[in-house]
Amino acid sequence: MVATARPALEAQRLRADFPIFDQKIHGKPLAYLDSAVTAQKPRQMLDAMHTFYETSYANVHRGVYTLSERATAEFERARGLVAAFVNAPSPRELIFTRQATEALNLVAYAWGLNNLGPGDLVVVTELEHHSNFVPWQYMAKRTGAGFRMINVNADGELDLGDLDAIAAEGQVKVVANNLVSNALGTINPVEKLAEWGHEQGAIVVVDAAQAAPHHPVDVQALGCDFLAFSAHKMCGPSGVGALWGRRELLEAMEPFNLGGHMISKVRYEETTWGELPHKFEAGTSPIAEAVGFGAAIEYLNEIGVEAIEQHEQKLAAYALERLGEIPGIKLYGPPPDRRAGIVSFNLGEIHPHDVAQILDSEGIAIRAGHHCCQPLMTRLGVAATNRASFYLYTIPEEIDRLVDGLHKVQKILG
Repeated sequence: MVATARPALEAQRLRADFPIFDQKIHGKPLAYLDSAVTAQKPRQMLDAMHTFYETSYANVHRGVYTLSERATAEFERARGLVAAFVNAPSPRELIFTRQATEALNLVAYAWGLNNLGPGDLVVVTELEHHSNFVPWQYMAKRTGAGFRMINVNADGELDLGDLDAIAAEGQVKVVANNLVSNALGTINPVEKLAEWGHEQGAIVVVDAAQAAPHHPVDVQALGCDFLAFSAHKMCGPSGVGALWGRRELLEAMEPFNLGGHMISKVRYEETTWGELPHKFEAGTSPIAEAVGFGAAIEYLNEIGVEAIEQHEQKLAAYALERLGEIPGIKLYGPPPDRRAGIVSFNLGEIHPHDVAQILDSEGIAIRAGHHCCQPLMTRLGVAATNRASFYLYTIPEEIDRLVDGLHKVQKILG
């Protein structure tokens, strides 16, 4: 069979799938440049959830009647789609959570409490979102383990030169890192960190919330032990995410939440836990949201994640070139070939919130703040940055509008 090349992504055509772009903001077309925080929703995903609620909604794994069986089938079909998206060996290793944050906390509590202690080390990176930093910092303090951080260099990339020194300080038990930085767009060498972590006898926990929507993710190729991501950043609904974990680790772990659905038997003397994945899915699941998650995966698969990645890298290169023309601008992060579709910057001494507010008057939505990465902001020597982030529906004209808007900011506040 001869493989055929997938056609290049047509962002202008894809925009028609997203109802949000049918409106105007302050009388101007919406330029949504904040997809790193959450993505907009295509009609295909919205229709799938709507149809499910209208025709198939019931609780899952509970009833023997038609609606419950239909809902269960749709729910588990979604699990299969999400598991296949990250090349999980088995759908049973794919746990539905509320979002990536809960998935990472699940590992920190369910694995960390029983496996960390004095003399052990938990290693994170300076690029981590608080969701993959704070749980491990907290767990280290709670168990008496040490807590260490891999720093970044001047280009916003991880400096791996300190790994040997870190390993000499104790028994490395956890290496927690993201695949793509939500603040700078840096694509991190997860495979190298996983190899190093396993040499130390550690588990490797990957936050893929910023990677999964934009960058091919293969848990088997990455070599990690756990991987977390969220539907809302990848054209799916809010309120649902996923944790993939190695089966042998998940089976050995204690549950994170207790209650209905995750049990096998409850007796006065003892309760036993259900099998994977139900052991970690206490209570009523985000059923329709999972169906929407599956529909979003199908939408992305049709476009092709590789095509999305190439589209965003071209946009990032164009944005860095255009933004670099603005006097007094400070750009952060690596070159476009080593970053995802994210560009962080500061405009002289103008506060990022003021920049974002003036841009909003032009119908342009960007992020302004510390992006839940305060240790990184400290390293950069700032309290906050502006961040423009792109996705499959972003077009170059929106970057041009961003540049024009920043010139307007300078005229007003410069």
